Amino acid sequence: IRAASSCTNGQTGCHFLSLANLFDRVIQHSARMHGISNDLHSEFELYFLPSKNQIGRVSRNCHTSTILTPNGKENAQRIAREELTEVILKLLVAWREPLWHFHQNMAQHREFNNFSSNKSLEMSEMVHELRRGVQKVVEKMQMLGVINSSLGNLGSPEALLASDRAEWRLMNDYDLLYCFRRDSNKIQNYLKILKCRIVPEHGC
Repeated sequence: IRAASSCTNGQTGCHFLSLANLFDRVIQHSARMHGISNDLHSEFELYFLPSKNQIGRVSRNCHTSTILTPNGKENAQRIAREELTEVILKLLVAWREPLWHFHQNMAQHREFNNFSSNKSLEMSEMVHELRRGVQKVVEKMQMLGVINSSLGNLGSPEALLASDRAEWRLMNDYDLLYCFRRDSNKIQNYLKILKCRIVPEHGC
């Protein structure tokens, strides 16, 4: 009953993916994305912040602080599935534009090697891909009746973030990277919690 087709009508070689399989794919993707953010954070400190005193002065005022996120595993397990899904999508949408500009800034730094610059581009692209993947999971959950199918906000989370869209422009690159590393960890954890609440029989 939890199997969902990954094909369009008339497509040959059609196969079916269970909801658990779809969750596994986005969780693996989010883990890779968070790993890249960790790598870049370490490299950024090496290239641009040789002094630990400078690191201690980071403001860490993240532009996503206006997005209400559950604090801790217990709170994330307590809120409605739809609300947790919406939080995940909001975070992904909030990082699409900032990460693209972060990559452009990194490409201009001679101290930052091409390999690291490519990582910043990959991280930007992964946010877009992960958002698409999560939206497919949402569609399958709605189709299976796991979450409310009348949730209009899940389809257009950009509208919910319009008023906060420009705040990230006031942040420096290190703060931006610190905040993304924090939020990418949240996204990964929330996806794991959501999966275990919906398909607990699969690796939870």
